[in-house]
Amino acid sequence: MPAGGGPALFRLVRFWSRRWAPDVVQQLDENAPETWTVQNLFVIQAVHGAAEAGAEVTVAEVARQLGLDRSVASRMITDAIRDGFVHRDTSDRDARRAQLSLTDAAKPFLDSAQEHQQRAFDELVARWPAEDRRRFAGYLRRLAAEVLDAPVAKR
Repeated sequence: MPAGGGPALFRLVRFWSRRWAPDVVQQLDENAPETWTVQNLFVIQAVHGAAEAGAEVTVAEVARQLGLDRSVASRMITDAIRDGFVHRDTSDRDARRAQLSLTDAAKPFLDSAQEHQQRAFDELVARWPAEDRRRFAGYLRRLAAEVLDAPVAKR
């Protein structure tokens, strides 16, 4: 195992987490509505990621996806619902829980964010050979899936 993988990962996490400032939304779309906030984007991406992984999208799952306390995630979800990006319904599996889904209004925001993220990745590895870029992208997808796509019960 190459030395320094862990410290290098956390160095990048620290660097990129500071770059997510409120003005990042304007980088996605200069005419972005006021509801296009980083907080709403985090919720949209968490709901989308959980749904893509086949999980029932609940407040607890969004909290896990975001690495947050359930009460904080619940407040963020409430804001995303208010702003029209998330729909809350009763869970098909347990009527005591809410099931979350994205609205049509979330799609352009999510698409714009994903395009921005892909451009950022492409710029970072632009000088790498094509095979290294492809392999690294695959490793990143694998790591994200292993960390975020596994249901809580399997951990």
